Amino acid sequence: MTAHSLSHPRGWTRWQRHIAGLMGLCAAILILFHRDAADMAGIWWNSSTFTHCLLMVPMIGWLVVQRTPQLKTLAPAWWWPALVWLGGGGLVWLVGEAAGVGLFRQLGLVLMLQGAVAAALGEKLVRALLFPLAYALLLVPFGEELVPLLQTLTARISIALLHVSGLEAHLEGVFITTRAGFFEVAEECSGVSFLIAMLAYSVFAAHLCFRNWRRRTVFVLLALAATILANALRAWGTMVAAEIWGIERAGGIDHIVYGWVFFGLVILIVMLVARRWFDRPANDAAVDVRGLGGAVRFAAPAKAVLPAALALPLLFAGWAALAGGRAAPLPATMAVAAPAGWSDVRAAGTPWLPRFDGADQRLRRDFVDAAGRRVAVAIGGYERQAEGREVVAFGQGAVDPDSRWAWSAALPVIDGGRTERLLHPGPVLRDAATWYVVAGQATGNPRAAKLAGLKARLLGGDPRALSLIVSSEEGQGGAQAIADFVAASGGAQAMADRALETG
Repeated sequence: MTAHSLSHPRGWTRWQRHIAGLMGLCAAILILFHRDAADMAGIWWNSSTFTHCLLMVPMIGWLVVQRTPQLKTLAPAWWWPALVWLGGGGLVWLVGEAAGVGLFRQLGLVLMLQGAVAAALGEKLVRALLFPLAYALLLVPFGEELVPLLQTLTARISIALLHVSGLEAHLEGVFITTRAGFFEVAEECSGVSFLIAMLAYSVFAAHLCFRNWRRRTVFVLLALAATILANALRAWGTMVAAEIWGIERAGGIDHIVYGWVFFGLVILIVMLVARRWFDRPANDAAVDVRGLGGAVRFAAPAKAVLPAALALPLLFAGWAALAGGRAAPLPATMAVAAPAGWSDVRAAGTPWLPRFDGADQRLRRDFVDAAGRRVAVAIGGYERQAEGREVVAFGQGAVDPDSRWAWSAALPVIDGGRTERLLHPGPVLRDAATWYVVAGQATGNPRAAKLAGLKARLLGGDPRALSLIVSSEEGQGGAQAIADFVAASGGAQAMADRALETG
């Protein structure tokens, strides 16, 4: 088919049928998974980390419009292999729904929408639209799991720069003490917003400015590296400014520079440095469709493809609805026994409570040994896991984002438990070891806990879950007191069995 042939009414009718089918499929998927679509849009609107996604939607539309002259030369087709794409997206969504991972649910939704495009337009048009379709994956909010790593990296680069500058500074996890004051490389200062936005920008710019894939890859990687270094320079500059003008004025300068000027300045520098290697002419065709002519492979009638494409999302949504309502009762009181050498005591020290959103039961007990070391045992119990009531979720566990405690550093594991150091202004240090108990098994690995929850929900295992945290202030024994208490209790698994009455 040529561009000239589209002037024939029959050609336009064919396109209209395929566009109508595509719109119907996408509308059905968005209605069926409206909660995930609304959650994703809400993140774009409310989270500064993902506000750039609001711009990406029209950018993707522009990329499609830019390809319109080339797309008109291709014939749309109902393409049955796209059902595998749709099914794969549905499976990813089901995994996210069963495991309570919003990232997977939203990724599955985007994959299903991509599969709908493939089913309604066919292989050749998918190949012509490959970059816009792939770029749409960056609409899925991801990257917040990088926050602790970026906090630590920013803090270490900053302390090195301070020492090179001849300034006295001390590093404790993500906290830096200088003569000017006490600084925290907080989540907002980790640079994750900056990094994710730069990823979206650099991929877009690399596609427009380069033809060579090696140059595109190098450009994106160097842009991300420049972002991480620039964020550390920003943190270092803030602390140097505090030395010169005082900590209050430095904080104000940091907000203005980072929020309004800094990101744009880094983008400008990256583009100016990379400009000499641009190899794509300004008048270059948006996409090369040579070789995409000829008969469409694996085409099928609309009456076969469309019903199957609609049935697949319905199948996964129905499976999730049947599996998601299972629950099992927790014991009336989750048992925590004082092991040999330890006894019950009232809480003392700086107040600390973990966060267990949606828990059906919450428990905290404190213990002391003959040497005066103290530990606190906190448990959040769930009769079933679901959205907003998960043992593994952002903002849950030992560090309540709404409290004055903040994550400081990772520590060596204790009996397989995820162990970390917290800091309270003062400063007060507290160590905490966390175990996730899912399907009766205790683990300190969040991914293993998510996988166990997924298997339990989909295959009929024990739906109950616990978050078990043993904590101690550094001045009251810290990590060593935690390790001794857990060992005296018979290990974290034995503690979990007693709490669930499965031992």
